Amino acid sequence: MTGKNAAAAVHGMSGETWKRHANPWSVWTRFAAIPAFELAVWSRQWLGWWCLAAVVAVVAWLWLNVRLFEPVEPTGWAARGIYGERLHVDGKVPAEHKTTLNWLIASGLVGFVLIAWGLVALSMWPLTLGTVMVVFAQLWRIDRYGLLFQQHLREQSPDDAI
Repeated sequence: MTGKNAAAAVHGMSGETWKRHANPWSVWTRFAAIPAFELAVWSRQWLGWWCLAAVVAVVAWLWLNVRLFEPVEPTGWAARGIYGERLHVDGKVPAEHKTTLNWLIASGLVGFVLIAWGLVALSMWPLTLGTVMVVFAQLWRIDRYGLLFQQHLREQSPDDAI
């Protein structure tokens, strides 16, 4: 099982769940979870171990988020991106997309490492730089996934379904 498949399995991503996650409200509110998680961890300075309650709340939100919103068809930018992400998880990525996606995933991971460093050391500059890297990499990945999805639609026969 790949990392992408494992993450999808942890979230219990079914076909219906993917359609709900494609809702723009789901996509954009997941971005809001990044600073919320960072604040929850940073709050250990003020809250001590009680900060774990805030961390658990953010993690619970991330799990609930992909189930909460109405399912949508891939008509908008964010929805096409999530439908393309599903293709990636399912291993349906043409070679011309793999290199770019791997670079975007790698840059997002570097950003995640910087976030972790900033949170452990309570240092603002790696936290801020890491957050910017993660957000930009994720936005670019969503855009790339949208292109992947559109290419998939052009290439599939009318009888195929994703």
